[in-house]
Amino acid sequence: MVHAEHLLDEGASIIDVGGESTRPGVAEAVSEEEERRRVLPVIRDLKRRRPKAVVSVDTYKAAVARAAVDLGAEVVNDVSGFRWDPKMAKTLAELKVGAVLMHSRGRPDEWAGLPPIGDPVLMVKRDLRQWAEAATLAGIKRDRLVLDPGFGFGKRFEENYPLLAHFGELQQAGFPLLAGVSRKSFIGRLLAREGKDAEVGERLYGTLAAETGLILKGAHIIRTHDVRFAVEAARVADAMVASGG
Repeated sequence: MVHAEHLLDEGASIIDVGGESTRPGVAEAVSEEEERRRVLPVIRDLKRRRPKAVVSVDTYKAAVARAAVDLGAEVVNDVSGFRWDPKMAKTLAELKVGAVLMHSRGRPDEWAGLPPIGDPVLMVKRDLRQWAEAATLAGIKRDRLVLDPGFGFGKRFEENYPLLAHFGELQQAGFPLLAGVSRKSFIGRLLAREGKDAEVGERLYGTLAAETGLILKGAHIIRTHDVRFAVEAARVADAMVASGG
């Protein structure tokens, strides 16, 4: 709660509340009951203390999404692209809230064994287009849908940089775009010294460089840990875009 309020004070427009880690190496299977216990009190208390705060719930479980929205969450952020719970798309259509459809290539415990991607840009564009179409057919309104290419989610180190370089092509699908690259391992790998990846706390400047590039290429929402610095970088990038950049 304290951290969420701190992020709001630093300029965050949306607070994303999640109860299950999907980080490689630390991903954990969390039951619906446990996830409810972790996220629902936070959302309830945050909406009480900061009623104007926009809250997103990070979940792929339809029942958790419904319970979070009942407590005031306005957005559901599903890392599975509405695919891991067959009830999610219909639930979101009924709830009539914002919905983030993220691309993930398999589940976290499968990522290490996935074969290389021939063309990551083509694959992500194709999948997002198909999954977005399925979501709208399930009843989710187009103006409530946001797409996220899922940097790091089942993509190898070298497969994330083509997605960064060609991020603008994702605008062809016709939906707002969200990007989350903050502190991710592919940035740490690029900033490695003497064969050792940069630690999480040493990835700020690499993160800001990637986030700025993404805004210039059309990102509408940036999911980040370092809000104050990202807000300042976004202001400059937004000014460039507004000036025809």
